[in-house]
Amino acid sequence: MLPIAFILAIVSLFLKDKAKGMGITALILSIVGTIVGFVVFFSVVTASAKDAFGGTDTKVSAPTTEAGGGASAAAPAAKAGTRENPSPIGSVVESKDWRVVVNSVTLAATDAVVAANRFNDAPTAGSEYILVNYSATYVGSDANGQTPSFVSVEYVTEDGKTINSYDHHVVAPDAIDSNTLYKGGTATGNIAIQVPSPTAGQGVLAVRAGMIADKVFVAVK
Repeated sequence: MLPIAFILAIVSLFLKDKAKGMGITALILSIVGTIVGFVVFFSVVTASAKDAFGGTDTKVSAPTTEAGGGASAAAPAAKAGTRENPSPIGSVVESKDWRVVVNSVTLAATDAVVAANRFNDAPTAGSEYILVNYSATYVGSDANGQTPSFVSVEYVTEDGKTINSYDHHVVAPDAIDSNTLYKGGTATGNIAIQVPSPTAGQGVLAVRAGMIADKVFVAVK
């Protein structure tokens, strides 16, 4: 209706011997209404995206060991989770929909990766495979569930380059499952990432607990 009102307002301004006041008012209202409509539309789309893929509010809890027990409990990590100060392995990264824990990182895992599947290629010269084992638990409320593929774990090199597991696709041993999870369901498994050998232990992991969740950086050792 707003485009029609805009056109009629323009037409009324060019009619001879007719008052222009109503036409000007209609023109202003149609323009303002269009702007408001776009603002509301994009607000709704943004809110829907957050509901569908997980919000951007991400919490990080670092693992602590209780004295004499050896059991781990979650405690808030102060100023951790950045590239400069990555959270330790075992930290809990949680968004509205997902809880992610990096359980272990195995450096120099080339032999294990190559042996996992006869079609797996050896890494390029100067590179090696590492194995990242993590757990992804769906804590959202979508009745249709979500796939763990919404969670991402990337490797960031010392000089700031991002490497994904699919950049050099191989089948990881005990690979993490991508089947749909429902509230409370957990998938645990490995991804294999090809990284530069000389600085493999100097990179960090970039963990995203949902497609549009904030990245949290986790140490590799």
